[in-house]
Order: sequence, then C-alpha cells, then structure tokens
Amino acid sequence: MKTAISLAAIVAASCASLAHASIRITEAMSSGGTTDWIEVTNYGSTAVSLAGWRMDDSSFNPGASVALNGVATIGAGESVIFIESAAGAAISSFRSFWGGLSGVQVGFYSGSGVGLSSGGDGVGLFNASNTLVTQVSFGAATSGSSFFWGYDLAGNTDPSYNGLISTVGTIGTQVTFLSGDIGSLGTAIGIPAPGALALVGLVGLTARRRR
Repeated sequence: MKTAISLAAIVAASCASLAHASIRITEAMSSGGTTDWIEVTNYGSTAVSLAGWRMDDSSFNPGASVALNGVATIGAGESVIFIESAAGAAISSFRSFWGGLSGVQVGFYSGSGVGLSSGGDGVGLFNASNTLVTQVSFGAATSGSSFFWGYDLAGNTDPSYNGLISTVGTIGTQVTFLSGDIGSLGTAIGIPAPGALALVGLVGLTARRRR
C-alpha cells in the first residue's frame, strides 16, 4: 500500500510540474486589424491556474513584465487569447473583428514597453514564481498576418509542424487573416490528445523506478 501511495504522490507531483511546462505561446500578431495579441495553449491534461502570471516582450525580464488579466484558468487542450488593451476595453471590438470568438476566453494585458513591434519582437510568459515558462521570437510582420508555432509532447518547438489556418503556412511563417474571419484564434492545431502528456510522465516515472 505504501508503494502505491508513494507512486501516486510522485505522479501527482510530476503532473503538477508538467502542468506549467505544458503552457505554450502558439500564435502572436504584432500588426493586426485591431490590437496586438497572443494565443496561449495548454498542451497538458490538467487545467492550469494563471493567477499571478505575467508577460513581457523581447527583454524576457520578469521585472519589466505586466499582469495577464481576464482569464483565471486555462483548461486541458484549451487555447485562450490575450490582447493588448487597457482594462480590457478593446475586448468587445476585438471579438467582433474576429467573428465573435464564441466559447474562446479573451483576456488582456497593458503597460509601458509591452507593445509588440511590427518590426520584430518576442513574447515571454512568467508564472507566479517569476519563472519563464514559454517564449517566442519573430521577425518583421506583414499587416494583417500572424506568426504561429507548434510543439511536440516534450514542449519543444516541432519543426515538422504544419498547420492550416485560413491559408496554408508552416512554423515560423505568417498566415493571413481577413476582417471578420474567425481564423484559428482559440483553436491551435496539433494539440496532443488529452492525457498524452501525463501518460508520458507516468511512463518515465515507471521506467526510473525499475532501474
């Protein structure tokens, strides 16, 4: 019984650790029709609280970061959007521009120095412990286009990722959207099946115990 309880505790702790590791930035737009935005996806099998989470641009410095607001929790396999907007005032017009985004959580951030530059920039997300959880960098933008990324089960950028988001594109390139097009916002492509990441962690733990 002790072994079973111990294993369960280890698995639970491992899954909690993997939960933060499963959060990834999957899309970013620095020259959109309304405001800058990022899409954040939970590739894990459990929900993650975003309480105390923050973002910063290419300096990737928690001291210069600002709070992520308006989304308390991101569910397993869920993608949410954060837009640059003081007090979230632009959320309604943002939803309208992108076709309503029914069922998609839209949060916001704002502050000095966090606007995404259309000439090239980056985004980093920090958890409540000020640990950099995920970051992306991108080059000069084309107006009305976004950058997007895909990841493997280990949470690394997957160079073989290919997606269809309004028009055909690949990792690191831009995909064009039109006003009113719901595009891919809130529906990142390539999310592992629910439980896959936790299963990988469990298999790893079992293998280590057998050595």
